[in-house]
Amino acid sequence: MKVEQIYTGCLSQGAYYIESNGEAAIIDPLRETKPYLERAQADNAKIKYIFETHFHADFVSGHLSLAEETGAAIVYGPNANPAFKATIASDGEVFKIGDVTLTALHTPGHTMESTTYLLKDENGKDYAIFSGDTLFLGDVGRPDLAQKGNEVTQEDLAGILFDSLRNKIMPLADDVIVYPAHGAGSACGKNMMKETVDTLGNQKQINYALRADMTREEFIKEVTDGLLPPPSYFPLNVKMNREGYTAFDAVVKQGTTPLKPDSFEQLANESGAIVLDVRHQSEFIKAHIPRSIFIGLDGGFAPWVGALLADVEQKILLVVAPGREEEAVTRLSRVGFDRTLGFLDGGVEAWQNAGKEIDTLESVDAVTFSEKINTELPIFDVRNDAEYSKAHLPTANLTPLGFINDYLNEFPTDEKFYVHCAGGYRSVIAASILKSRGIHNVVDVAGGFAAIKKTEATIV
Repeated sequence: MKVEQIYTGCLSQGAYYIESNGEAAIIDPLRETKPYLERAQADNAKIKYIFETHFHADFVSGHLSLAEETGAAIVYGPNANPAFKATIASDGEVFKIGDVTLTALHTPGHTMESTTYLLKDENGKDYAIFSGDTLFLGDVGRPDLAQKGNEVTQEDLAGILFDSLRNKIMPLADDVIVYPAHGAGSACGKNMMKETVDTLGNQKQINYALRADMTREEFIKEVTDGLLPPPSYFPLNVKMNREGYTAFDAVVKQGTTPLKPDSFEQLANESGAIVLDVRHQSEFIKAHIPRSIFIGLDGGFAPWVGALLADVEQKILLVVAPGREEEAVTRLSRVGFDRTLGFLDGGVEAWQNAGKEIDTLESVDAVTFSEKINTELPIFDVRNDAEYSKAHLPTANLTPLGFINDYLNEFPTDEKFYVHCAGGYRSVIAASILKSRGIHNVVDVAGGFAAIKKTEATIV
C-alpha cells in the first residue's frame, strides 16, 4: 500500500494518491491531471476511483478531466447532486482498491454532502481518514458555506458537524492518521495548524473542536465565532465543481497565446479584460502597464486572485516573467479563472520598445518611511485584523486587502499616503488596485511591517 499527500502551498490544499496491487485512487485532485497520471504510470497502476470529499468552494477539482482520461469512477458521498455521471456512495459503503479498502463515512456539517473516507490496510485495520473539510488539524471546516437562507443556518450546520465528529470520527482509534484537505492559510477554516498530517489521538488532545467534555452549544458558539465572510468566488467554484467546466488543456492552450504589444493593447481595449501582472513586486514597482493589477505568482497568488477579482468569468490578459506563462494559467484555472486570453509577448520591455505608455509605483524603504511618521502622514495597513491586533503603528488605519474595495472612500485623493503590509507583497497588490481606480498618490513601504519593526518607529 502506498499513500502520498500531494500538497499545494498556494492553496494550502492536500490531494491524495493511494495505490495497492496495481489499482489507485485519487482524493480531491487539483485541476491539472498530469501529477496523478504520472504517479499511476510509475507504479504501473490503473486509477480506479476519484473520491471527492465534498463540492469544493476554494478551488476547482480535476475530477472531470481525470475521469475522462482514465475511465475512473467519480465518487461523492450522500446528498451530492452533480450534473454529471458519478457514484453517490451510501453511508458505510466500501470501495476496494487492490488489497485495501476505503469506507465512505457521511460527515455532514461543513456541507451536507461532506464525506470522510476511512482507509483500511491489507489486514483490515483502520489506517487513516481523508477528512476533507470536516476535520482539519487544529480546527474544523467552517459551517457557513452551505447555508440556505433561513432554512439552514450556520448554527444548524455547526450542530450537524458536532454530531458528525462525535459519531463518526472521534470513536476511531487514536493511531488513525488524519489527512485533511487543507492546512494553515486556507479560508475554509480559521485556526488551522501549519502541519499537514497528524494522528487522531493527538488531535483529540489539542484540537478545540474535539474536546471530549464540550457541549453541543459550546461547539456551535466556538465554531461560528469570528468567522469572516467567505471570499466571493467560493459559490462560483462550487457551481463549476457541481456542473462542469472547460477542459484544462483547452484553458492552457488559450491562455498561453503570445500577443505582440499592439494586439495585446487592442484586445485589452475591446474585450474588457483585466491586465493582470504576475511578476515579482519589485518589477511591477519599476515599470508596469497603466491600470494593470498586480498579484504576483511568488505569493498567495490563487486565493488573492479569487478574493479580489471574484468573478470567474472575468477575462484576463497576463504580464508574466518569461517561462512562467503555463504556470500562471494553471494556477488561475485552479480557482476557476478559465478566461485567460493570452500573455504579453516580450513583457514590459516589448511594451516600452513599442513606444507605449508605462507607469511606476512610488516606493520608500522602511527607514525613510519611519522618519516621516511624525509628520502625521496618512498610513494604511492592509494586513488582516489578527495581524493588526498583535502589533501596529499607532496612526495606521486598518484596511485589510481582502476587503479593500469596501475602504476606497477612506484613501485621500489630494495628498500622499503610505501603504504597508507584513512583507511588501500585499501592499503592492493594494497599491495597484488603488492606481487602477485613479488613486495615484499612493506610496508603498518596501519590506512592510517586518522592515518597519527594525527601525525606531513606535509600535503598539
